[in-house]
Amino acid sequence: MQDEERYQQGMEVRHAVLGDAHVERTLENLTPLNDEFQNFITRYAWGEIWTRPALERHTRSMITIAMLIALNREAELKMHLRAAFNNGVTREELKELIMHSALYCGLPAANATMHLAQQVFDEQESQ
Repeated sequence: MQDEERYQQGMEVRHAVLGDAHVERTLENLTPLNDEFQNFITRYAWGEIWTRPALERHTRSMITIAMLIALNREAELKMHLRAAFNNGVTREELKELIMHSALYCGLPAANATMHLAQQVFDEQESQ
């Protein structure tokens, strides 16, 4: 697959997972500093990895969230908590994932994620 094809495929997945508003904001905020990086993310994260057939997007969302909890990457984690619903992840599944992460990532990481998840849930309810 050529880079342009991979980019287009990545944009399709990125829109489907993260939502149009998020992707459009990212595109509107391109700068000379971040434009190549955003292209790289679109081609490789979204166009190459998220399109592989062996895992469904639901599973990829759950795995991504678990890794972001372990890495304590709050901004990315909140983005993927929001995006998980686009991939069919339920609130109950997120709750169980966070509970499970308390064992393997630690209570502070799980506690922080519970607060982030509640923020995301509250945002959804206010829409």
